[in-house]
Amino acid sequence: MTYDPALLLQPDRGQSARTIHVIARQGLDDWRSAQPPRVRAALDAARIDGKPGASLILPGEDAEDWSVLLCVSKVPLGTWDLANLAETLPDGSYRVDGAGVGAALLGWALAQHVFTRYKPADRVPGRILLTTEPARIAEAVALARATASVRDLVNTAAADLGPAELEAETRTLADTHGATLAITKGSALASGYPMIHTVGQAAAQGREPRLIELEWGNPAHPRIAVIGKGVCFDSGGLDIKPSSGMRLMKKDMGGAGHALALARLIMDAHLPVRLHLLIPAVENSIAGNAFRPGDVLATRKGITVENTNTDAEGRLILGDALTRAGENTPELILDFATLTGAARVALGPDLPATFVNDDALAEALLAAGTASEDPLWRMPLWDGYDEMLSSDIADMVNAPDGGFAGAVTAALFLRRFVPEGTAWAHLDTFAWRPSRKAGRPKGGEALGLRAAWGMLRTRYGT
Repeated sequence: MTYDPALLLQPDRGQSARTIHVIARQGLDDWRSAQPPRVRAALDAARIDGKPGASLILPGEDAEDWSVLLCVSKVPLGTWDLANLAETLPDGSYRVDGAGVGAALLGWALAQHVFTRYKPADRVPGRILLTTEPARIAEAVALARATASVRDLVNTAAADLGPAELEAETRTLADTHGATLAITKGSALASGYPMIHTVGQAAAQGREPRLIELEWGNPAHPRIAVIGKGVCFDSGGLDIKPSSGMRLMKKDMGGAGHALALARLIMDAHLPVRLHLLIPAVENSIAGNAFRPGDVLATRKGITVENTNTDAEGRLILGDALTRAGENTPELILDFATLTGAARVALGPDLPATFVNDDALAEALLAAGTASEDPLWRMPLWDGYDEMLSSDIADMVNAPDGGFAGAVTAALFLRRFVPEGTAWAHLDTFAWRPSRKAGRPKGGEALGLRAAWGMLRTRYGT
């Protein structure tokens, strides 16, 4: 069954539905005192004390007449407050009593998304949430679809999702929205996009590297570029990763998944921008023609890069894509990349390390992240570390020795390819959830997507 969040969120027109009583902890005693003896007895038997997240099926006057109690920390509801109920309640329709649904619409819908490519779901989506705020449904549905698309792409095994499949995903999106698509592939990359070509040249036939470009929107509208790192599998190259480090490298195209999802949101909403989506798609493989430590790489920008580590390949392909994006003079560039382990060491899995060269843009992104419960953390583009990128034989290295400030130096590397004066944000996102939370299964995840979309909608929305 195809996941369709539009079926799970419906306007409340008074139709039959079970009630979810949402009670903040400080209001539980007053609410309890107003309930009939059977409900008070059920609360006492379950030792419900108002702890946020606690829930209970409440008996009605007959066996089929029941409702649900949910304790929350506060109202209005947050995105994930209803998610556990959406996963566990019996099929049927529900309405919330005691609080507006608001942001929890998205959590309800996403809690019922399951990745089913390789095994069927235990349950099909069948819990419908009614809302008296029907104007919020379309946005929640759009975000649920976009988030689900990131999860599905990241969860797909690398054998089934290579550069060609990323191209096919982008082509489908372009066809849906009447966008134009341009593909530069294989040996054709060598002269125009030499770093993309070099990183992907060792891949097997059928998995050749490519730069995927989609353009959409009125050319008279403000031009923005969205870039996603599309390393469909990262062996580490000749600087090969250990098996533990390679285990999750199917997710190294998570930046591309985020960029595709953001492009979908932009086009679905008809945001008045001229969108340029760029996905450098490669597989970092090992073969006789793999690039080597110590090689000096040409770039589209014309500067040279001494390759000090073949496992620092994502910044290489992004460098050529950033150069290409800048040639059309966008007013804003956003890039998403599963770029560095250093960002995860610093901030853990949930906080994308966010590097921004424009304070107003940074403030807008952080504010949008807070508003959408999709937090970001700004990291410094510290000029004092720029000298770490120095090379004795080329214009720069791709990865400094020593490992200090790894996320910062990776961002500083990318900054070399951003046009002077162009507002730019780089989100070093994990794109993965290592353990389950309500509404958020272990596996691929969209982290930073809602923040970026909220910023764009505020900046360009009408």
